[in-house]
Amino acid sequence: MNQFKNDLLLRAALGETVSRPPVWVMRQAGRVLPEYRKTREQAGSFKKLVTTPELACEVTIQPVDILGVDAAIIFSDILVIPEALGLPYEMEEGRGPYFNRVIETENDLSKLSSSDIEDKLSYVSEAIELTTRALAGRVPLIGFAGAPWTVFCYMTEGKGSKEFGRARRMLLENPKLAHSLLSMITEATIAYLKIQVKAGANLVQVFDSWAGVLNKKLYKEFAIPYLKKIATEIQEVPLTVFAKGGWYAMEELAALPCRTLGLDWQMDPNWVRNFTGESKTLQGNLDPAMLYGNFDLIRSETREMIKNFGTQRYIANLGHGVYPDIKPDNLKCFIETIQSS
Repeated sequence: MNQFKNDLLLRAALGETVSRPPVWVMRQAGRVLPEYRKTREQAGSFKKLVTTPELACEVTIQPVDILGVDAAIIFSDILVIPEALGLPYEMEEGRGPYFNRVIETENDLSKLSSSDIEDKLSYVSEAIELTTRALAGRVPLIGFAGAPWTVFCYMTEGKGSKEFGRARRMLLENPKLAHSLLSMITEATIAYLKIQVKAGANLVQVFDSWAGVLNKKLYKEFAIPYLKKIATEIQEVPLTVFAKGGWYAMEELAALPCRTLGLDWQMDPNWVRNFTGESKTLQGNLDPAMLYGNFDLIRSETREMIKNFGTQRYIANLGHGVYPDIKPDNLKCFIETIQSS
């Protein structure tokens, strides 16, 4: 294991004894920080920020300097994978991500290519290398990717959705095409995560942000096998799987060969422990809305969260990404409460 001034996150992920739970926050390198907004404005666009290694490095390190979190997470986006496959996306303020074309037929799929992933995503590996040098061993660096099902949702729907009706429809009307696309995404994701590890990522996380739109049967067929393949292939560093809304598949998620399971804010850690025992580290899971409260409420809710998880085999986090209009001081209160536990 690499030497870090603060190695709590790595040790917790590996199941080692720690003096306190480590803490980082999903979307910590983002709109909650004025410093991020300033850098984003200088970049001119979100995609420019993602694809410029020096700028991605800058916003990755900002939360470490400003909030004092126990880990950095590389600034990027889960949709770099479809773009690398040949399906470019756009990002607009107020609209979010969207695709000008989507995958609907076998002919659409035939136009994609998984070749040269390392070259196409070299800006991410360069950002990781820059960040690793700039961190100089202060804290570990987390890499990440979207889960195949979540990336599939965007590639078939073309935009964000509450229900992803097009994506779900393909699973039922053309399961062969669905599996072909999911397989392509999975292979590209494995290659991408290995690139991140090679560049210096010390842990990686897979985000299945849209697990909650499927039922158990469909998730077992169209999500779990691909998550299992990724977890089996990525063994060089600890891997976290975060399936938001995937409570119904907890038995299957707990059986994945990953080190850590991320919990959203609606999952009870004591219930999840029934499936994992002490075989996995758990991560989560304060409701991000609690950070709208005053400091007393934040401290109370945070301490209750730690009490429910316990201090070992635990990584403190929110149950999803921090909301952009949360006050930075409220987020800092959350972090400092954990660090003083």
